Amino acid sequence: MSTQTYRSPTRKGLGYAALIVFALLFIGPFLIQIVTAFKTDPDATNHPLGLIPHPVSMAAWKRIFGYSADQSVPFGTWLMNSIIVSTCITLLRVFLDSLAGYALARLKFPGRRLVFAFVLVTLAVPSVVLLIPRFLVLKELHLYNSYAGMILPIAMDAVGIFLMRAFFLQVPASIEEAARIDGAGIFRTYWEIVLPLVRPGLITLTILSFQGSWNEFSFFLIATSDPKYNTLTTGLAKFGGGSLGSGNQFPVTLGAALLSTIPVAILFFVFQRQFVRGQISGAVKG
Repeated sequence: MSTQTYRSPTRKGLGYAALIVFALLFIGPFLIQIVTAFKTDPDATNHPLGLIPHPVSMAAWKRIFGYSADQSVPFGTWLMNSIIVSTCITLLRVFLDSLAGYALARLKFPGRRLVFAFVLVTLAVPSVVLLIPRFLVLKELHLYNSYAGMILPIAMDAVGIFLMRAFFLQVPASIEEAARIDGAGIFRTYWEIVLPLVRPGLITLTILSFQGSWNEFSFFLIATSDPKYNTLTTGLAKFGGGSLGSGNQFPVTLGAALLSTIPVAILFFVFQRQFVRGQISGAVKG
């Protein structure tokens, strides 16, 4: 008798129906966002959940790309600020978090466990609690309303350090010993020998860092007040709040929000392919 459990067509159909329902729950808001971007303001207000625009309007997209006679949305400025800030934060986090993670994983120095304990403690501290101290530090260091003030305070995070430390611990210590025998120093061993072996960790950290900095809102909100430093998140929030116009601005806001998701989606899919193929290689050769 077969050991496989027989699944009746009815049970199988109910399973597929449940999956379809859950898929619609997740995809539904995204579809509403796309459709609303092609609505007029009155239609978006009167029929916010409607999936068919009445009528189809390109007014929101003309305002986003600056082709409207009405007040245009400075989407290009927001996009450029987001790219600059997110790219710098990502590069710094990948380097500094991996450097700190390697030190905590491999280097023997007094107080190493205490330092790692402090890193773990910061994971339990809500980020909103640190907003006022960060604001005061920015004001004292004259970094308020600057790119440096938006980048440096969050250029390293405890999650990245914890992640990279876990990946470095998986690398055999014999590889580093062989590198030291060949005359490699600590930094060269880290940079040329060990770092390439933890490529999956670097890719994961890159995705998380870029996504987190791209979607950052609360810190950027207290780090700047000048509109020229608005990112996509802060710019859309202020625009939706009525700072740039009247009304709810649903089509323009959701259209710009839709465009802002494209870079993160592209980065995720490109790096995910490398993450699947990547693996820790270069084990000790016999």
